[in-house]
Amino acid sequence: MSELADAIAELNEDEAKRLVREKIDAGVEPLSIVDECREGMDIVGGRYKNKEYFLSELIVSGEIFKEAMVVVEPLLKGDKQAESLSKMVLGTVKGDIHNIGKDIVGTLLIAAGFEVYDLGIDIAPSIFVDKLVETGAPILGMSGLLTPSFESMKETVKAVEEAGLRDKVKIIVGGGIVTEQVGKYVGADAFTSDGPEGVGICKKFARETK
Repeated sequence: MSELADAIAELNEDEAKRLVREKIDAGVEPLSIVDECREGMDIVGGRYKNKEYFLSELIVSGEIFKEAMVVVEPLLKGDKQAESLSKMVLGTVKGDIHNIGKDIVGTLLIAAGFEVYDLGIDIAPSIFVDKLVETGAPILGMSGLLTPSFESMKETVKAVEEAGLRDKVKIIVGGGIVTEQVGKYVGADAFTSDGPEGVGICKKFARETK
C-alpha cells in the first residue's frame, strides 16, 4: 500500500493533500495518483464492509477523495489512458429528496473508475431516460429512502422499457429500506442497501455490458 493510499484509508486529510501535491510536483503520472487514491478508497470500503468503519468514515473518505480529484482531474484531460470503467446514470427518484446515501455511492463509483452522471434528487422518469439516451450509459442507479419511492422506481423502469432501452441498460436500486422484494417489484436487475456492495454490483454490470 502506498503512502497516499494509506493516508486516505486512515482518513488523514492533511497528509493526503500533501502527498498529492508532492507527487504532482515530482512529475508522477496523474493516472498513477488516481490509482493510489482508488486503492485507499477500496481499503475504506473493505473496512466498512467488515464494520471497522461506519457511515461517518465513508463520508469523510469520500470528501478526501473528492478534494484530491479536484487537483488531479485537470491534469488527466487528454490522457487517453484515463478511460472510465463504464458510464452510469445516478439519481434519487421523483418524490424523494434524500441524497446522502446517493452521494456516498456516487463518490465510491467515481473512485472505482466509473464516469458518473449524478442527476441529483427528485428526478422524474423521463429525466433518467433522457440522460441514458444522451450519454449511452449502460447502467442506471436509482436511490430512494421513502416507501413512495418504490412506485417512482417502478415507473422509471417502465419508462426505460418504453424507450426501448431495457435490454441495453442494467438497473440497480438502493436505499436503506430497499430489499430484494422491492428490487423484484420495481423490475430492477439488482438491489442494495450498502454502498460498497453496490459498487461491486456495478463493476459486475460493467463487465457484462462491455
